[in-house]
Amino acid sequence: MAGRGRWLSTTVGRVLFNGTLPRELQFKNETMRKKNLSDLVFQAYRELGLAPTVDFLDRLKSAGFGFATLGGISIGIEDLQIPEAKQRMLTAAEERIGRFQKAYQSGSITNGERYNRVIDACTHANNDIADEMVRGMGGAKGGFNPVFMMFDSGSRGSRDQIRQLAGMRGLMAKPQKKLTGGIGEIIESPIRSNFREGLSVLEYFISTHGARKGLADTALKTADAGYLTRRLVDVAQDVTISEEDCGTVLGLDVQALKEGEDIVEPLSERIVGCVAADDIFDPHELDEHGDPKVLVAAGQLIDEARAQAIDDAGIEDVRIRSVLTCESKRGLCRMCYGRNLATMDMVDIGEAVGILAAQSIGEPGTQLTLRTFHIGGTAARIAEVTARKSKLEGRLEFGDRLQFVEAADGQRIVTKHDGELILMDDDGRVRSRFQVPLGATLAVSHGDDVKRDGLLFTWDPYTTPIISDLAGTVRFRDIVEDETIREEFDELTGLRQRVIIEDREKKLHPHIEIVQVKGGKEKKVRDFVVPEGSQLMVDDGDEATAGQTLAKISREAYKTRDITGGLPR
Repeated sequence: MAGRGRWLSTTVGRVLFNGTLPRELQFKNETMRKKNLSDLVFQAYRELGLAPTVDFLDRLKSAGFGFATLGGISIGIEDLQIPEAKQRMLTAAEERIGRFQKAYQSGSITNGERYNRVIDACTHANNDIADEMVRGMGGAKGGFNPVFMMFDSGSRGSRDQIRQLAGMRGLMAKPQKKLTGGIGEIIESPIRSNFREGLSVLEYFISTHGARKGLADTALKTADAGYLTRRLVDVAQDVTISEEDCGTVLGLDVQALKEGEDIVEPLSERIVGCVAADDIFDPHELDEHGDPKVLVAAGQLIDEARAQAIDDAGIEDVRIRSVLTCESKRGLCRMCYGRNLATMDMVDIGEAVGILAAQSIGEPGTQLTLRTFHIGGTAARIAEVTARKSKLEGRLEFGDRLQFVEAADGQRIVTKHDGELILMDDDGRVRSRFQVPLGATLAVSHGDDVKRDGLLFTWDPYTTPIISDLAGTVRFRDIVEDETIREEFDELTGLRQRVIIEDREKKLHPHIEIVQVKGGKEKKVRDFVVPEGSQLMVDDGDEATAGQTLAKISREAYKTRDITGGLPR
């Protein structure tokens, strides 16, 4: 046993659990959730082979059923603990919604923006209440609240289901399916109650929408998903492994998947099971000849240990062989395909990998399309982020393409699409890059030292602005009343909004010019195309300042979609 001669602080349950493990894998001194268990079984298969893993699984199953029977876990209504802060969070969200309503009535935002922001505020409140509820349940009864144990271990129920039972039911989906996905696929008044408190008559009525939609969808979608699988197989059935090596020099350059600077999937996970296209060198270590040490030679399979070594060496991108660049005459070669996940060895010649891939995509299709049913019609939404903070410390540099102007109020507003901020460490290495959206307001300067959680920039995720980077006089071109522009009267606010429409004859192309008078003549210095659906924020002849918004385009941020939504009927 690995821990011989040492005292370990552990629990009786962990000692009993380790009794079922093969000797080589003892001693696992950690909480075993569903994911840890599957990792453990995989480790057993990799290190010990098939027969010992089968014996281990038998022992694991017996122990599991045995202790589940002895435990006799059941749930009662008292186990659903409603967070005390719920009412306070709801009140705060209602205040924010009130502010959006006022902004809409004063005409500073459109109805679409108001709708998106209201949905966003509700989603944020819902997520915060759910977080608070999980924290509360986890701390109750020393972590032995049965409901918490069930969903935390991964054996039954999800965070979403518990949220509806003890947090807040949240936003519901509307029943009709608009093909355009216009405003209003989500009912904007959320269900504030949960199932423990009980729903009011109105809340129950709104709920029935979603519940019935779930049942109807289930009946209709199953056929769609089956048909998707069938067509995928039809396309991919000829792709088999036909030779050892196609000899291609092509490959794919792979980096870690990042969102901002959150690493969603590290490089090691993306390349494991693939074959290296080029030699991969360790930049910090030398071999006996004084050359950089080769971590993986070209044509070698990258297994878990090698992938980890590549990560540890701090290598940022790796070139791997890929099925997308394989040059076999028929099908694929073994080197470009890499590892067969069923056997964890290199794929064999003759393996029908095309059908395997088609079925792998089609099979969850049946489940993904029925998701509306699983959550019971509640609209699962990802709340948009409106500010970007740095998760690391470092020195900030502005990318070459980052362009901004200083507005009249001193704010620095980004005027180009593909700008980025680069965070460097003390050695001058790039730690992370941030894409800065058009219209964002910068909170930092070039060369600033950024602390952890320091604010970098803020932006409005629901509108794309058209911003002038120079001062001058506004001139409308091809913006003609009732041909390319329509005045919309909003009955709720009593205000008029001017919206660009498409010219029926396609002859007029609306754009806004910024002109400056030089030597008694007007000279055009900027020209902005104004797309259909834009809302104008200036008038012809206005004096625009640098950084001023000339027009804005509302983005429809919320759509409820599923995997078969785009298939031809």
